[in-house]
Amino acid sequence: MPIIDADAHVIETDRTWEYVEEADRSFRPVAVGPVGALDPDGGYWLIDGKVRSRQGNVGKIFPKESRELLDVSARLRHMDELGIDTQVLFPSILTAYTDRPEIEHAFCTSYNRWMADAWGQSGNRLRWAAILPLMRMDRALDELRFARDHGACAVFVRSIEGDRQLIDPSFFPLYETAMNLDVPVCVHASVGNAALDAILSQGRDQGNFLKFKLTVIGAFHQLVTNGVPEQFPRLRFGFIETSSQWVPYVVHDLLRRFKWKGWEMGPDLMRKNRLYVACQTDDDLPYVLQYAGEDNLVIGTDYGHADTATEMNALGNVRERTDVDPRVIRKILDDNPRALYGL
Repeated sequence: MPIIDADAHVIETDRTWEYVEEADRSFRPVAVGPVGALDPDGGYWLIDGKVRSRQGNVGKIFPKESRELLDVSARLRHMDELGIDTQVLFPSILTAYTDRPEIEHAFCTSYNRWMADAWGQSGNRLRWAAILPLMRMDRALDELRFARDHGACAVFVRSIEGDRQLIDPSFFPLYETAMNLDVPVCVHASVGNAALDAILSQGRDQGNFLKFKLTVIGAFHQLVTNGVPEQFPRLRFGFIETSSQWVPYVVHDLLRRFKWKGWEMGPDLMRKNRLYVACQTDDDLPYVLQYAGEDNLVIGTDYGHADTATEMNALGNVRERTDVDPRVIRKILDDNPRALYGL
């Protein structure tokens, strides 16, 4: 049985930005850190005159050459050791980094060409989610077409993009094009509004649950409530790195809300709307499966990171669950991510 890691990461390095076109070189992110700091790579990125965290979520248990794609063959060897056939790679810079379209374009195109290069060296085992310059939809669609032709199997979006929710009609050309290219839209734990990020980043955990998890869950609810999946009847949506514990609560709320409003909602909400959620090994899967169904859960390792979602051996550990039918586990590890990502 092939094993697909539905949520892995790469750690951006200076090499990520070597693909910026010559005319846009001044827009390249620059690694910075305190004078005399022990970390030779710098602890932050300077992007558009603003300092962004660089080393705050780096999983040191993952080899540096693998997590940073310094050596693609090393990454593949580690995947072999973990029993992983394919990884789907997401970025590590997950927050708003600029409000200037020209900088966003340079940032996204360089990242995507870096990933395309890695995919080309991987024998098709490193698939990836494209990041798009969404401030200019014409450029975003061109970039999506490039990415799809160079190994991308998803579009990465944040739960909020600037001042827009994902139900905003300005995203509909993206959804239409992604649907026609057979590429899913994946809402990864993140927030793309700098002001909201600052407001929510308070407290001893910097508000990570509130800003990274709950906003994604809210996006799921909004997309269903506003009928976006119905408007794009072949488009798939993924909701990544939020666990799946919330699915029963949200599905129950949607059923109750639709009934109260007098709106129609058939059974199998997630299957009908092609909604996929990444679970974790310690989720209450028998309970979650009652609401999600067995065809719409995937799982990932969060490879490269060091947070509450990170579990290097997640794909092996979930196979040891005795409270879930092995047939369903096989779907979570292979059939479902294959369907989500069109592999």
